[in-house]
Amino acid sequence: MSAYVVFTRERTIDPAQMDQYRQKAPAARGGRDITPLAFYGRLEVLEGAPIEGAVVLQFPSMEAAREWYRSPAYQAALPHRLRGADYRVFLIEGVDGNGPDEANATASAHPTSS
Repeated sequence: MSAYVVFTRERTIDPAQMDQYRQKAPAARGGRDITPLAFYGRLEVLEGAPIEGAVVLQFPSMEAAREWYRSPAYQAALPHRLRGADYRVFLIEGVDGNGPDEANATASAHPTSS
């Protein structure tokens, strides 16, 4: 089942660090099956605090997304992002072909921690 890594950039702190991140992060792709679905395109915040930008990356599975995030190449880029901006990043599993009713039942059975 597909999984998605979602990045929301809340605030840029150090543009030079973000430049370093942008130079290093592409190496983490490393032949992996990653599909960018949104990449800092035009956005509109409908609820909550404003954000500067967002990225949505699709992976074949939760494990594939975790492997990418934990890869040495991404871990080499990560400190630059952490120093360069405030982000919220999360991994979410997609729904299979059974639709949102099953997804809602699964979510109810496994609530997120608060």
